[in-house]
Amino acid sequence: MASSEGKRHHHNLVPLAALISKEMRSEKMEKPTVRYGHAAQSRKGEDYFLIKTDCQRVPGNSSSAFSVFAIFDGHNGNAAAIFTREQLLNHVLGAIPRGLGREEWLQALPRALVAGFVKTDKEFQSRGETSGTTATFVIVDGWTVTVASVGDSRCILDTQGGTVSTLTVDHRLEENVEERERVTASGGEVGRLSIVGGAEIGPLRCWPGGLCLSRSIGDMDVGEFIVPIPYVKQVKLSRAGGRLIIASDGIWDALSSEMAAKSCRGLPAELAARQVVKEALRTRGLKDDTTCIIVDIIPPDPSVQPLTPPKKQNKLRALFFRKRSHDSANKLSKKLSAVGIVEELFEEGSAMLAERLGNDESTGQSTSGLFVCAVCQVDLAPSEGISVHAGSIFSTSSKPWQGPFLCADCRNKKDAMEGKCPSGVKVT
Repeated sequence: MASSEGKRHHHNLVPLAALISKEMRSEKMEKPTVRYGHAAQSRKGEDYFLIKTDCQRVPGNSSSAFSVFAIFDGHNGNAAAIFTREQLLNHVLGAIPRGLGREEWLQALPRALVAGFVKTDKEFQSRGETSGTTATFVIVDGWTVTVASVGDSRCILDTQGGTVSTLTVDHRLEENVEERERVTASGGEVGRLSIVGGAEIGPLRCWPGGLCLSRSIGDMDVGEFIVPIPYVKQVKLSRAGGRLIIASDGIWDALSSEMAAKSCRGLPAELAARQVVKEALRTRGLKDDTTCIIVDIIPPDPSVQPLTPPKKQNKLRALFFRKRSHDSANKLSKKLSAVGIVEELFEEGSAMLAERLGNDESTGQSTSGLFVCAVCQVDLAPSEGISVHAGSIFSTSSKPWQGPFLCADCRNKKDAMEGKCPSGVKVT
């Protein structure tokens, strides 16, 4: 009898390789399909974009695939936009520790995006060119969307039921009071152009340089208080999916977020991108470079979507974004996904590098035993590394030996961005 039962159980056993294969197929089936479209009209030739759908967290492993979509709106020439399009992705990925699982990789993204933006800015400024660029950089990994941005290009999310949310913050001095205060506190001056008779015209600008933005990549002739530190938001979509609209200010100066989303609903991504550009040109004309990328994150079975109870719609709108708590993360995630609400995983917009790079004793230790600069990723001897928190009033730690660490050049850049030392840029 015992042998008979043992034999029956034996037939029910599944080889480990088959189980792993089944799990991988199941995970792949649960992943959404990503479709995209792009459209643009050029006036100055300073808008550039990046679409890369074949990225892999683990080289050679197709199940670790993710996509990148980005728009770079240059000013004072196109050099900064071109350089950022070519370098930013590599710098971001280079700042993520090796060997992380997917969840840890996603958690490391916000800090890596900050390091990548700052490194790209530092390298471009070393070339001595004076152009600058906005950057709106979007990473789509399964149902998780991570957006980092400086400047006034924008990314919005349109979800089931017509709820539109902005995933970026506009860094225009005219509208952003906090950024005006930060720039003046760091040594810049904010004001409008003056004409004969003392009249002021146009939007608020930062002086020297006359830039309307408080954050960008490049712009070495303006001053280091115009920082490349991005606002970062990371959200997890429900199984209903959603549509991203990523566009330069040529779109947003003509259309509100709601108008842009409404103008292209029901259209496939490529036609939707063209329609948004067409609507912007119809409204305002071609006064600036106008670029739009549409990204549709589509459920595996679009016909099966979670339904939102009509009576609770108003309350659900108020809960559209909800920060994840460590105590009830899984319970909250299931609850939000069940009713088609987007879950906010991360949001931070501080311009202080010490706050953005975090507080981690293990961060910055390389496999070679040396320390690594958290921004430029160069190896440092223990005596060379300077804690990002050393001497910082913004630090939650009083331990100057606690990482992350910076090389001397990156520490100087950090101090310049905070107005603690001259940037070294001479403006005539």
